[in-house]
Amino acid sequence: MKVLLLLGLVALALCELTRYEGDKVIRLKPVLNAHVLFIQDLASSIKVDFWSPESEQQVTIDIDVDIHVPAAFLDMVFVKLDQSGMDYEVLIHDLQDALNGQMDSRIQTKSHDYTKYNSWSTIQGWITSITSANPTLISRTTIGNSYEGRPMHLLKIGKSNGSTKPAIFIDCGIHAREWISPAFCQWFVKEAVSTYGSDAQMTSLLNQMDVFVLPVFNMDGYEHTWSSDRMWRKTRSKRSGSSCIGADPNRNFDAGWCTLGASSNPCSDTYCGSTPESEIEVKNVANFIRNNKSIIKAYLTIHSYSQLLLFPYSYKYGLAADHAELLSVAEAASTALRSLYGTKYTSGPGATTIYPAAGGSDDWAYDLGIKYSYTFELRDTGRYGFLLPESQIKPTCEETMLAVKYIAAHVQKNL
Repeated sequence: MKVLLLLGLVALALCELTRYEGDKVIRLKPVLNAHVLFIQDLASSIKVDFWSPESEQQVTIDIDVDIHVPAAFLDMVFVKLDQSGMDYEVLIHDLQDALNGQMDSRIQTKSHDYTKYNSWSTIQGWITSITSANPTLISRTTIGNSYEGRPMHLLKIGKSNGSTKPAIFIDCGIHAREWISPAFCQWFVKEAVSTYGSDAQMTSLLNQMDVFVLPVFNMDGYEHTWSSDRMWRKTRSKRSGSSCIGADPNRNFDAGWCTLGASSNPCSDTYCGSTPESEIEVKNVANFIRNNKSIIKAYLTIHSYSQLLLFPYSYKYGLAADHAELLSVAEAASTALRSLYGTKYTSGPGATTIYPAAGGSDDWAYDLGIKYSYTFELRDTGRYGFLLPESQIKPTCEETMLAVKYIAAHVQKNL
């Protein structure tokens, strides 16, 4: 009996959510090389969770650096910061309070809700129900399973005309802790089926094209953010010889793999994986897109946060062959987005607009021949970071729809 009780307590401890009482998110403002070196030294001496950019290797002069610092190290960090002479500000004073405050919509329901963050099991049920409720507009395929065996459901939205149609591919939730991203994919599907027949642009799009939507790319990681650690980012794969778990799926594509802005350290949040497409989720998506590249005309991947609309390249500084058109479309899409709530987005190639990052899905898709390849970094710019409150889901999704529809219309016109 005692053994069973002990096992039960161990299981309970393993399932308990990581707590972040007293932890802070601090924005550093490096303006000297000495400041950059200070940040890199800090990261080597204590466990720092980089929110933006995604690792110490990407820190440069004149970019804001948002880091999550555990409470135990704060006194030491503040002393060192004051000695460094670098400007800084505290964005989040208590990370646990921010976590608790994320569910601020005051809508109490256990069923699926477009204005709430939904767990993986709830999303899975929604996928089944929305597909069965809209048989003439949505079909579902499974492109494989995740590392932990979860089915990777892909929705195809479009009015069947009996022939193969050109398509747009949208994925959400590559990084597990970016909850606003899967919320957008669900919102997009809702808007597509509810406005087909009444909204001229959506009707035209779904008559002429199909839209593939992968609601949650990294479902193992996403599930882990609900059950164990809200701040988890990577996949949940295990590899022999390392106790560290997972790889960054957006460093695991075969596009300048494991060079700029990616880490070969399995314990890093930007670990590139053991080989390109070592993560089964990445391989499943890459195989589907490769097998359908003749029809896929645009690739959109949804992330957070920073309010950016990025396009290739991120793994190198050279401009894409279609740079002028990609920039023009991104700027017009950002203007459309801003028209609703005044939210400002910055557009440009990843490497020069934010920082270099190799192995990204948008670069890979572009090099495969999918010209209109874009990465959205949704709200906000750091006030809440990855913990965007539920009350912002609706406005974020509404404005993002305008940008996505602008890009889709441009693709449609240029088939």
